[in-house]
Amino acid sequence: MINRKEIANFIVEKLKTDKEQLVSAYNKSKDTIGHFFIDDLLPEELVQKIHVNFPDLEGTKKRKSIREHKYVAYQMNKYAPILEEVIYAFQDLRVVKLISEITSIPHILPDEKLYAGGLSLMAKGNYLSPHLDNSHDKDRQLWRVLNLLYYVTPNWKLENGGNLELWPKGLKDKPVAIESKSNRLVIMATHQKSWHSVNKVLVDDVRCCVSNYYFSKQPLLEDDDFHVTTFRGRPSQKMKDVVLKLDNSLRGSVRKIFKKGIRENPHQYKK
Repeated sequence: MINRKEIANFIVEKLKTDKEQLVSAYNKSKDTIGHFFIDDLLPEELVQKIHVNFPDLEGTKKRKSIREHKYVAYQMNKYAPILEEVIYAFQDLRVVKLISEITSIPHILPDEKLYAGGLSLMAKGNYLSPHLDNSHDKDRQLWRVLNLLYYVTPNWKLENGGNLELWPKGLKDKPVAIESKSNRLVIMATHQKSWHSVNKVLVDDVRCCVSNYYFSKQPLLEDDDFHVTTFRGRPSQKMKDVVLKLDNSLRGSVRKIFKKGIRENPHQYKK
């Protein structure tokens, strides 16, 4: 079986080859939500192997609320070994160093415990409301600075829905849709203005994604402050937006009293 170092070799080669244009893409967007994406990241045979080894929905954790509807998996020793290998390939120090150089974010750190990372699956009707990611790691010691999303569902098209949306001008304007195209890696900055979402899946298929976060001792924006994962409604969802604002306020108040929450967030890989 191919291991994480061998997978990382492919990622490193691609990052080096495309580095100049990736730097340009990130710099053009960094004043709002810095981001770039890379297509054809891994050999197609490997992508197919990763995809067919994704767990069935029954073998994952369902997340369904007014905020979101999706499925996640993070206790990686329960799943096919290749899935753990590809996740940790993105944590190879060579990969981290190159992404640090591309984004000009120094001293970034991968997350071995996969706090809020791992696998994400979205079936028909699933969605993720506009939101800001939690600002910190599980111990509230490091700032979350980059979100890495690697998609592997074959023949995924924009019209399928289930695509990443960025809101660089805020939630009153239209989002920028980034297709969840197979073998595409999307990297985006996370800070208190990086609103993003996933629009509703419209087809009878499952959008599969490998997810990682990078952290730093310093926030990306000087005025960044601690916040829980913060959800909002879409511009057309006025009542939902009111409810989500209240929900954000309540959850934020709890975290002011209980710094790490009332209970430990189970979304982490316990080896």
